[in-house]
Amino acid sequence: MKILCVFGEYQYGDPSRGIGTEFASFVPALKTLGHEVLHFESWDRRLYFNYGALNRALLETVKIQSPDIMFAVQMNYEIFIETLLLIKKETKTATICWATDDSWKYREVSRFIGHGYHGMITTYAMVLPNYHKDGISEVHLSQWAANSQTLSAPLPASSCQYPVSFVGAAHGNRKRRIAQLCNKGIPVSCFGHGWPAGSVAADQIPRIMQNSIISLNFANSKGPNQVKARTFEVPGSGGFLLTEDAPELEKFYVKGQEIDVFDDSQILIKKIRYYLENPEKRDQIAWAGFQRTRRDHTYENRMEPVIDF
Repeated sequence: MKILCVFGEYQYGDPSRGIGTEFASFVPALKTLGHEVLHFESWDRRLYFNYGALNRALLETVKIQSPDIMFAVQMNYEIFIETLLLIKKETKTATICWATDDSWKYREVSRFIGHGYHGMITTYAMVLPNYHKDGISEVHLSQWAANSQTLSAPLPASSCQYPVSFVGAAHGNRKRRIAQLCNKGIPVSCFGHGWPAGSVAADQIPRIMQNSIISLNFANSKGPNQVKARTFEVPGSGGFLLTEDAPELEKFYVKGQEIDVFDDSQILIKKIRYYLENPEKRDQIAWAGFQRTRRDHTYENRMEPVIDF
């Protein structure tokens, strides 16, 4: 099938922040599954005079290319409801939207745009009743995953370059939490927007994770804790994941056997010290997490049922 992907190539449409998760993940997975994939840039505001120009360009692209599916990820309201309804009325293209951060974004965005699409994809089982209550019946439950092109077997702890690392933007309370670890004698190598080291190229991120004895993940950016893409990217890259706990995480990994979790700073400090002092246990969990990810949690695993839906 011909699939038109409508989202940003770069994180938040900003080239300085590196390739975005959606572009790096969805596009190669759909190609691997044998689909013809086109990309329409909808997040980089520099390309359009205003949102009206963006929507006119999108409508023209759909009419010219006649894709079987338009697969979109909206940051907010950059795609107008009127545009989606015109595509429904005037073309044979099926429209799907992958909703991000529905734990808080459903209330702000998804419930308003959901009626414009033929189908919505959410990663939060808890919000399914909200979709149905609001009359949005065509909803598929999916989840983030790991990029199969960057799957790498774990290195033993003795070969890792970084004792503890974190890859992600320095927003929310992350700077404070990293400072707490440093004050306890646990230095953390941080990479991403807002840290002194700055953003790193997309192809460097899996190498950092693989070369870290412990890769940290904080599950909260806004609202309740969330299962994020990083949850799957770390073990898929051959890293050992120590992540803040989140609802439904146990559906994807066995805690303490394939990944490990923490609830507060005291537990986090205790577990970091434990795994640094017990590298054989760290290596065992890293391998189990990698094998589980390779088997169950790649974007090919996710995209096939999404396209069927």
